[in-house]
Amino acid sequence: MVTTEATAPAATTPSEPVQRRRDRRRVNVPGGLGSLLWLSVVIVPVYWVLVTSLRTQQHFFVDHPLGLPTAPTLDNYRQVVDSGFDRYLLNSVVVTVGAVALTIAVALLAAYTITRNTSRFVARSFSVFLLGLAIPLQAAIVPIFYMITKMGLYDTLLALVLPTAAFAVPITVIILVNFLRDIPRELFESMRVDGAGEWQVLVRLVLPLSRPAIATVAIYDGLNAWNGFLFPLVLTQSPDQRVLPLALWAFQGELTINVPAVMAAVVLSALPIFLLYLIGRRQLVAGLTAGFGK
Repeated sequence: MVTTEATAPAATTPSEPVQRRRDRRRVNVPGGLGSLLWLSVVIVPVYWVLVTSLRTQQHFFVDHPLGLPTAPTLDNYRQVVDSGFDRYLLNSVVVTVGAVALTIAVALLAAYTITRNTSRFVARSFSVFLLGLAIPLQAAIVPIFYMITKMGLYDTLLALVLPTAAFAVPITVIILVNFLRDIPRELFESMRVDGAGEWQVLVRLVLPLSRPAIATVAIYDGLNAWNGFLFPLVLTQSPDQRVLPLALWAFQGELTINVPAVMAAVVLSALPIFLLYLIGRRQLVAGLTAGFGK
């Protein structure tokens, strides 16, 4: 005789999808308050700069600092553009693009060599790049000034490109080395089997796969080069070689009383780097989060 037993009911613990939905419904109050506080700290100064750049000099002292302009005007922007702003903008673009391109070219070759070569000399070379992070910019400005003068590059844009790229190479190499080490070794071996040389592996494999990391370091290095002030102050002199950070400092001296005009110059100088961020933000996020899921 066959007897049947009633099966026990399923466990009362909620399934995993139900538990996930419940977790999503929980409100993170401290996190939300912290986000609002951080957002206000970032947004309020930007808002003040924008509305101030649209005020006239007379209304700047009368209107509420955070209120909308009672008589908005674009005369401040027109005054900044007429003062040679396009020349300073072009100089900053040349210095930033030149420094970033030189930095990525040198750092990518160095990172590829470090990740693919296990010799002791290459390992010590990587230590030299790490040592470059410990050298402050202010400690090297006098030797750099001496070398640039001896090379005949003083008061030229190339005098800004070379030291800016040199100080950006260490951190760029470290970021690219960490990224290239995550590329599976089997991909390199398969290209070797197909007869690819070092340059072919670099161009056809490493360069496409490391695009997020390159975009990340390009934006990071570009931001530092765009905002650089010490090198333009020490290594250039004539107004024709002046870049935007130095031009803002000059605007502050020439337009000491006209605060709205200075704020208009700040807005115009920040627009290119803001557009660069909008264009490369997806690559930037992908590069910053690469390897977090491992």
